[in-house]
Amino acid sequence: MRTLRRLSALTTAAALTATGLVALTAPGAAAATVPVGRGGYSDTRPAGAAGPENNAGAPVKPKVTSAAANRPVPTNDWWSSLAFQRYPDNPYSENLYGHPLTYKAVSGGLEVGYPTASAIVGDGRQYEFPHRRDLTVGLDGLNSPDAKAHDWSDWTVTPQWSDGARTFRATLGHGLPFVYAQGSGGAAKISTASTPQVFADDGNVLGITVAGHHYALFAPTGSDWTVSGSDIRAGLGSKDYFSVAVLPSTGALATYRKYAFSFVTGSTATWAYDERAGTTRATYALTTTAKEGTETGTLQALYRHQWLHTTDALTSYTYTSPRGTMKVREGKSFTTAQKVTGVLPGLPRTSGPDKARLTGYLNEVANSADPFSGARDTYWTGKALGKLAQLVPIADQLGETAVRDKLLGLIKGRLEAWFTVGGDAEFSYDRDWRTLTGYPASYGSDKELNDHHFHYGYYVMAAAIVAQYDRGWAADSAWGGMVKMLVRDTANPSRSDAMFPFLRGFDVYAGHSWAAGHAGFAAGNNQESSSESVNLSAGLVLWGAATGDTSLRDLGVHLLTTESEAIAQYWFDADEQVYPRDFGHDITGMVWGSGAAYSTWWTANPEEIHGINVLPVTGGSLHLAREKDAIRRSIAEMERENGGPAQEWRDILWEFQALADPGKAKAAWDATGGSYTPEDGESKAHTYHWIATLDAIGAPDTSVTADSPTAAVFTKGSTRTYTAHNYADTARTVTFSDGATLQVPARSTASSNGTVTPGPGPGDPTDPPATGDTFHLRPNGVLSTQGGATATDTIPSADGANHDGKPYKPLVYEVRNVNGTLVAGRTTGFVLKVDAGTKVGLGPQLRVSYDLTGDGSFDRVETYRYFATDPVTGYEDYTAARSGLHSSSGTLGDLRGGTVRAEVWNAIGNAPATLQVGTGSTLTLPLR
Repeated sequence: MRTLRRLSALTTAAALTATGLVALTAPGAAAATVPVGRGGYSDTRPAGAAGPENNAGAPVKPKVTSAAANRPVPTNDWWSSLAFQRYPDNPYSENLYGHPLTYKAVSGGLEVGYPTASAIVGDGRQYEFPHRRDLTVGLDGLNSPDAKAHDWSDWTVTPQWSDGARTFRATLGHGLPFVYAQGSGGAAKISTASTPQVFADDGNVLGITVAGHHYALFAPTGSDWTVSGSDIRAGLGSKDYFSVAVLPSTGALATYRKYAFSFVTGSTATWAYDERAGTTRATYALTTTAKEGTETGTLQALYRHQWLHTTDALTSYTYTSPRGTMKVREGKSFTTAQKVTGVLPGLPRTSGPDKARLTGYLNEVANSADPFSGARDTYWTGKALGKLAQLVPIADQLGETAVRDKLLGLIKGRLEAWFTVGGDAEFSYDRDWRTLTGYPASYGSDKELNDHHFHYGYYVMAAAIVAQYDRGWAADSAWGGMVKMLVRDTANPSRSDAMFPFLRGFDVYAGHSWAAGHAGFAAGNNQESSSESVNLSAGLVLWGAATGDTSLRDLGVHLLTTESEAIAQYWFDADEQVYPRDFGHDITGMVWGSGAAYSTWWTANPEEIHGINVLPVTGGSLHLAREKDAIRRSIAEMERENGGPAQEWRDILWEFQALADPGKAKAAWDATGGSYTPEDGESKAHTYHWIATLDAIGAPDTSVTADSPTAAVFTKGSTRTYTAHNYADTARTVTFSDGATLQVPARSTASSNGTVTPGPGPGDPTDPPATGDTFHLRPNGVLSTQGGATATDTIPSADGANHDGKPYKPLVYEVRNVNGTLVAGRTTGFVLKVDAGTKVGLGPQLRVSYDLTGDGSFDRVETYRYFATDPVTGYEDYTAARSGLHSSSGTLGDLRGGTVRAEVWNAIGNAPATLQVGTGSTLTLPLR
């Protein structure tokens, strides 16, 4: 969260001077410098500087019980308003969005809601599933003056209420359909927002419907619920527990009753990067205790970004949420596995950029009067550091070692100034909030504890580039110790570190970070620039690799890979399955606990809305290329909303476009002749290098992984470019998932080329042009105008997940060098002969992609609705006429040396299917 964020650096510096934050004085006599290597931090804020405060300007301390007084508070979590009291008149909490349930602490206990209907607000710019109370869960007579955070774990929290006579606690969390309540001094009390309808009454188990939502109330055995209007009570006797569950249907009561007294007591996420396989796995586990009986299992609802990547069994139960459908698992844990997209310190050397032109752009920055553009505070200093750091590998490629070393010197000098106490800038540790704040601060990083991961991510990334060339500087005994302090503040992997909380802003279950510290909003917490969050994760990958710290490297891999999927689903709606149907936008600039908004904190300009989740563009941005259709939709919407191509942030959006369609981005660059004003964190040198390089080697090919986290593949036409950076002191061989290998010398970047072969015989650019309108799907991934002997290919199982619209282990059929003229009024046609055998619930799906010129970027992509097969042995015809379009992007035109690709996969189901090839399955193009 931030406000008025895009002031120029000079304007920001002037504003800070007016508040007395630029002209810092040395700490007072009571202050001390805590040395860390050659640098250090202060244990007292600089004179005139501010710390966490409420909106009236009064200092605040963490609102926690005595049991939690010595624990670092996760200041930027979904529930942080419990501990950070932003408003003097609300000592309880703001709305808390746990998903599927929502909550709010009040004097009488915990409000609980389950929003299932979305609202479009803000002139159509925001969708939300707002908290509305269905129930208040508490104790009879409870009237607490406040609510405090008593306990917490990775994604659960336990607030406490106490009024002297009664004490009440409730454990709640992401994915939990239950609220686990404990209390003393009064009977269990449930107040409903309207008169409930009772659908089940069995003594200590009561089923009620409120506002169309079904709840089950569970009191200790021997108790009995009584209902009087909207007042429901049960005596607890000698017990001190009860629970409440939201049910997906009234018929689920028996299943949920089984787990009613298996109370969740904690949650832990663990991860492991399998470098050899190019995957990262994460396990999400709950701890429980049986309040009655012996049952210790439970139920938990998975977000879309989780269930897309798990093979663990899921029930048929689902919930509605602002993040799309949540699916329920019966069990205390589940595991996800995702392919890893590599991070590069810079794009590889190619013949794309003109050396003289690039050198000129490089010197413009290196020789400018003020390379930091007047930046003084943590955010704008970070932006400037990021800009300079991205130019270092480019200078090195060009052999401009003097420029490279000058840039490194500038970066080192500014980092060292910040890492030294007593100058115009320093870091200060707050003992109460267990946080390290840089002064001069900005955008609430001091008073609201906002954006630390945004700001410090730039420092970590810049330090990683320095470490690549100067390991001595990065040693803990030199300046690396202070870099690690910033890492501990923002992305601490330790749960036992007394100085900093575990992963301050990264919500391990939600899959992304939160920007606001106090979360003091009706819509919950928020994050705008997901890409600046990823910048920190990418910096961790490179810093860990450069310094030999594989633990931090692997943390960065996990955070980036996880957040990448969350970004694809919730910021870009990549599968078009999350946003409500009446929300008229393809992307959002901000994600909130209650939904998302087509906006930014400082402007409604479409360019910034579409660009804020792209910048800064670095070698950590390659993951965005996994969703090329989403990129194309975003660019198209930006131009519609903008009334034409971008003007203000054109460089950011060109670079974004280049991740899907490099040729189009290069044409847009060429049209300006380099005459434009760069975005504040960009430079013409970096933008030109990025666009010209991708134009030469093609967009990132994220379908290919590597046994190194600092490797990537790019594809143009039939040529793949493999690249990797080796930080080790000895040469190594990097192996890619398509079988290619790359020899990389010690402490160097290397590249090589190979031919794309998605199965033998898909055609070659040197083949004679293919003509005709009907192509047969043949074995080994071939599309051909000639049929062949009847054969079969196996369509892999969807593994129980929903892959509607998103290819999953697809069969790929391709033909290249196709010539044809588009026939007006005609559309793509196909007949696929598919057979599910006797398996139930399978859904084969087809995507057809057209690359009109064979340049490696698809100009038109058509995805068809999946076909529900029958459980009877024998082929069925999956046709365009029977299915219809699921989605499409781009524009179809004449093919001149073009490429056509067909991908077939199972969108749903738990078993493989059979596709007849050779004869019978055809693709008909609208060409002459």
